[in-house]
Amino acid sequence: MQTEYRQRREQLMAKIGAGTAIFRSAPTAVMHNDVEYNYRQDSDFFYLTGFNEAQAVAVLAPHHPEHRFVLFVQPKDREKEVWSGYRCGVDAAKEFYGADAAYPIAELDEKLPQYLEKSDRIYYHLGRDRNFNDRILKHYQNLLRTYPKRGTGPIAIQDTITVLHGMRLHKSETELDLMRKAADIAVEAHNHALEITAPGRYEYEIQAEMERIFRLRGGMGPAYPSIVAAGKNACVLHYIENNCQMQENELLLIDAGCAYNYYNSDITRTFPVGGKFTAEQKALYEIVLESQKQAIAQVQPGNAFNAPHNTAVRILTEGLVELGLLKGEIDKLIAEEKYKPFYMHRTSHWLGLDVHDVGVYQHGENPQLLQPGQVLTIEPGLYIVPDTKPAEDQPEIDPRWVGIGIRIEDDVLVTANGHEVLTAGVPKEIKDVER
Repeated sequence: MQTEYRQRREQLMAKIGAGTAIFRSAPTAVMHNDVEYNYRQDSDFFYLTGFNEAQAVAVLAPHHPEHRFVLFVQPKDREKEVWSGYRCGVDAAKEFYGADAAYPIAELDEKLPQYLEKSDRIYYHLGRDRNFNDRILKHYQNLLRTYPKRGTGPIAIQDTITVLHGMRLHKSETELDLMRKAADIAVEAHNHALEITAPGRYEYEIQAEMERIFRLRGGMGPAYPSIVAAGKNACVLHYIENNCQMQENELLLIDAGCAYNYYNSDITRTFPVGGKFTAEQKALYEIVLESQKQAIAQVQPGNAFNAPHNTAVRILTEGLVELGLLKGEIDKLIAEEKYKPFYMHRTSHWLGLDVHDVGVYQHGENPQLLQPGQVLTIEPGLYIVPDTKPAEDQPEIDPRWVGIGIRIEDDVLVTANGHEVLTAGVPKEIKDVER
């Protein structure tokens, strides 16, 4: 992987030219009192370095004659390492992570100016840590003040996302291998969940079994808080309580993915707890499944990013009209977004180092065009939320539909000639999910 990280840095440095880019590691987060959450590195920082410790700063200075890649890290400290784990240290930062120079993090303010004073701009993302933002801005202001004496130095700050996130949007073969592994683990977990789900069991039992597989197969754990939602709980898009007992005639919606070496999968399946769909559940499920299939078919290089969503919305709206949950002319219903009480979210998001991965969806009025190497989710759904108030020109909702929530989601890679469904190993046809 170090070769891959170096190639990414070289690609980024080619983009910034005479600039200097600064990246800060993620801070540690406190769960309660003095107990910390498991550490999760900042995705941009990890993408460029593979370095997985807190209190670190990476500097890319392509114009510097000797030190183009510099790391500031925590020094070795035997007493602290006994309590909180081993540190790479300054010397190993050069040996194992390819830094041209490495310094203790305490020397950042002293050393940083030498990597900025010959640059024409600073590339830095103003994050949530205002104190660190202020440190970078102070360096910038000091260099601006002394600019007349040197005639060199940064005269602008540009956000790193403008040059880096376009790179992250296109996955390398190494990244795709990791994403396939994350997908394969999640596929196994979802298939296991389908086998063990039964009336009387609790949502958290299914969650526990799936997350056991995530770790057992070498994953870091869940890619996001797992959603295991039975019955009307499936109408809560981000339901994570997972504490209800499952009943015979309910559906179970599971939205769960695995993180593997920082790369993520994201899968949703919905199936009957008791093994058979009711007539109403089956009718809605067939609509969602057809919308998902047709949306996936729109994942083609050169198609607009929003093509899958537009396709899904049309199929869902047509289905809602056919079932009597909506009435009116299809194009008008779509234009007026009358489907939104039943389908209130988008169909896709980018996927990668982050579950909702970086990358633009729209360039002004023009949508992003799909290109080989991009990975996105396709996840249409229908939710007949209790107490939904239909618009004045729409029919009342028959109680037999109320409380049904369905979503089907797969991870889809754009290929040179079409697409590859990375999560196809989880069944979704009615004949395969009924028992």
